[in-house]
Amino acid sequence: MITLSQGRLQHVLCNSRFLILPWVQVPNLASHLLARGARQVVADWPAQYGVTPWLLETLVDSRFRGACYRAANWRAVGETTGRGRDDRHHRRHGAAPKRVWLYPLHRHSRRWLRGEG
Repeated sequence: MITLSQGRLQHVLCNSRFLILPWVQVPNLASHLLARGARQVVADWPAQYGVTPWLLETLVDSRFRGACYRAANWRAVGETTGRGRDDRHHRRHGAAPKRVWLYPLHRHSRRWLRGEG
């Protein structure tokens, strides 16, 4: 598990939406798009926001396997508690736990996020 050092969260980008409609039948399309998107965000994000991305993250509902993320070399690292984004009282409100997937954009991502070097 990565424990983020203060002020480093801005280097983690969340892939909050990814959907290929079921009737689109192109072999390896999902993993191809995820890989291409990762390359493009590394090029575009610093110019637009002045921050270099080090890590991509996404959350996948546990009812789904996340096969396209696995095929694109993302790593499943655990699950959320299912409390939801807007939880203010530390109680679960019926939100399903999500599997957390990460994709490092640099080989030193983990070390940098910890504030080591």
